[in-house]
Formats: sequence, structure tokens, C-alpha cells
Amino acid sequence: MLRLVLILTLFLAVPARAQQEQIVAGMSQNRVAIDATFVGSEILVFGAVKRERPAPDSELGVVVVIEGPTQAITVRRKDRRFGIWINTDEVRVSNVPSFYAVATSGAFDDVVNEEANARRLVSIDEAIWILDRPDIADEQAFVDAVIRIREEADLYTLKESSIDLNQETLFSTAVQLPSNLVEGLYTARIYLTRNGNIVSDHISYVSVQKVGLERWLYNLAHDQPLWYGLLSLAIAIIAGYGASTAFRMFSRG
Repeated sequence: MLRLVLILTLFLAVPARAQQEQIVAGMSQNRVAIDATFVGSEILVFGAVKRERPAPDSELGVVVVIEGPTQAITVRRKDRRFGIWINTDEVRVSNVPSFYAVATSGAFDDVVNEEANARRLVSIDEAIWILDRPDIADEQAFVDAVIRIREEADLYTLKESSIDLNQETLFSTAVQLPSNLVEGLYTARIYLTRNGNIVSDHISYVSVQKVGLERWLYNLAHDQPLWYGLLSLAIAIIAGYGASTAFRMFSRG
């Protein structure tokens, strides 16, 4: 919480000034519908750099970040004690994005310097932090565990040099969305950098919602869990009876 307050204070302390370069951007879709056949999707992010004066003589970079709804989760560590694995430590990790994809026009460290990354929380590891726990000496290990697990599930990705940048004006990239997306409002942030410093940014949003049967089952499970449980039980009984009947008919044949 203290870190967030400090970041907001820095933002408010920076005087407003006219930007020499601005981002004009768009996306191929602003709404993703999840149904029973959803196997993932792709969002094309494209745009241009608008200038009122000639381009500065410095290294230009573009970063695209798509972030899913955040949540707080508890991460537990298992240790082997007396021949069995048990939970020994647990840490509450706040503001964990359900999805986080970063695309850059070059190597990340070349496009965004360390100071700009820490100030804007651009990279995956900067986007996650732990509530202060003086009793935990290796908090970063829990953050690393969250990142590792979600990278294996294709929920966290870093695609360096995946943004096509033409004539230091036009840019485009494709961001893959996996099938295991969480519902909610996703934020698409685009950063323009010079020599690693962020000089302009642009924000858009993508709505991810379940539709059709998926939406009905989701609402039933959350709004009327008793009926959802009874329906699940009935389906299981019917499916089991149908499989048993089919097996008997096949055996007789």
C-alpha cells in the first residue's frame, strides 16, 4: 500500500507538459466472447506515432502490455517434514493480474530502463508485489512461484522484439489470449519510449465475458449453487445410466 501511495505521489508531482510525440492506436477487437467452443483468441494491436515536430535523434521503442483483472491470492510453500510434504509458510500476494502479456519492439531492458519500469510497473515482476511480512525472509521466492506457475499456463508472457516498428512511425503486434481467461475488463497499455524513458502512453480496454451456455452455467453456479449442484448430480446420473445401457447393448451384440 505504501508503494502505491509513493507511485501516485510521483505522478501528481510531475508538472503537465505538452508531449512532442503521441500515440494513436487501435485494436482488432474490444470484446472477447467465451463460449463452449472457445479455444483462445488473438488481439492485433496497431497504431502510429503522431508528431508535431521532427522525430528526436534518440532510440525509439514501443511496449504493449495487456493486463487482466487483478486479485489477491495466497501462496503456500511445501517442505518435507518427517517424510511427508506439508505447508510450512504462506504469503498473501496482492494485486496479482489474472493475465499479463508484454510485447516490445526490442530487448526489454533496451526499450524500458530500470527507473521507468519501476515507476510504471511495466514488467511482469514489477506488476506483482507482496504485502509486508517481516516474518518471511524470502518474499521474492513466492512472487517467483506465482510467475512461474502462470507462465506455464500461458497466462504470463514476455515477447521481446515482437512489435513491428516501421520508419519510427507505424507499429503493430499480435497478442495471444489463451482459453483459460478470467472474465472481466482487460487493460491494454501502450508505451512510447526514448532511450528507455517513457515519453507517451495510451490506454484501451478489452471486455472478456462468457456468453450462451457458459454464461448461464456461470450465473447458476454463483447465484444458485444448490440448483447448480443438483443439476450437476442429475447430469452425472443420466450420463452414467446412458453409458451403462450402451455398454450392455454392445456386450449383447
